[in-house]
Amino acid sequence: MTEQAKVYLSDLHFEHMQWLSELRFWDEELNSFNKRLEEVVGRYTENEKKAKVEHFHNRFVLHHNAINKLVKEVNQHEKVMARYAERHLEDLETMPIDDHDLLRDKIETEKKLYLELKSEYYKFLTHGN
Repeated sequence: MTEQAKVYLSDLHFEHMQWLSELRFWDEELNSFNKRLEEVVGRYTENEKKAKVEHFHNRFVLHHNAINKLVKEVNQHEKVMARYAERHLEDLETMPIDDHDLLRDKIETEKKLYLELKSEYYKFLTHGN
């Protein structure tokens, strides 16, 4: 097992704020995608196309849930860091702490999956497949 990297609390906080911003944007974008899906559903009469609409709706719900879970995890980690900061106030700028690699991996995985979904959805809207 490799030793976890050390970083500064302020850097982790900055990364958390970036993630939360990105996650909120994805969530808003999903709402927009779902609204657009509701607007175009009438243009599809074939069962295969209707199934694809349902497929996207389900995927949007799954990603919405994943995003909400990640927001909660980031906020929870932020609380842990705040408690740590209170206990080690005098050492914050000189004492690095453990990085949050696991949370970063979760965010990066969701980002990759979300971007793949977005690309697939745009292709469906423009080409109908």
